[in-house]
Amino acid sequence: MRQPKIFLASTDQASLQTLKQILQREGYAVAGVAQDGSQALRLIHTLQPDLVILDSELAGTGALEVARFINEEQVAPIIMLASSWHRNIINKTRDFPVFAYLVKPVQETTLLPAVEAALANYEKLVRLEKELNKLKETLAARKVIERAKGILMETLGLTEAEAYRRIQKQSMDKCVPMKAIAEAIIVAHELQTGQRKKEDIKKS
Repeated sequence: MRQPKIFLASTDQASLQTLKQILQREGYAVAGVAQDGSQALRLIHTLQPDLVILDSELAGTGALEVARFINEEQVAPIIMLASSWHRNIINKTRDFPVFAYLVKPVQETTLLPAVEAALANYEKLVRLEKELNKLKETLAARKVIERAKGILMETLGLTEAEAYRRIQKQSMDKCVPMKAIAEAIIVAHELQTGQRKKEDIKKS
């Protein structure tokens, strides 16, 4: 089983060394490290890690900008490090995929459970988003097919079942999704309707 790739970003050299030792001792792959925000952005984009451990006091490009990039690119979950706990950090990162906040110096007993929880919960989140997108696509396809059925029923005098079977048959014959057949029916109908309107205007 592939070990998750973890990226570390902190200006604190001692923190980096401690994190790296704990993670590697546990068998995790440390994909890379950065000591400033600009370097972190470049390496995260290149390495595409499975988890980012990000120090809130990162030098250069701030940790919030790095977190915003990770969120926009949907790269990985984040564990945020801080010198002390304060609600301000949580409020500023509320919209980012931060799954845990740890106070430095980080201990093995808090780091490892946080890593496992972040990886597992992010995987669930990604899976739910995929399922949601699939559901949205299904609903969108259903709306298109319903509209095409209505056109066939109106123009050809078919029943709802007959209109559906016609779309289904064309889909099977052409080996394309029913949505594509339905979209073609709608486009053809709109073109015909537009043409008739032009002809009616000319006659008048």
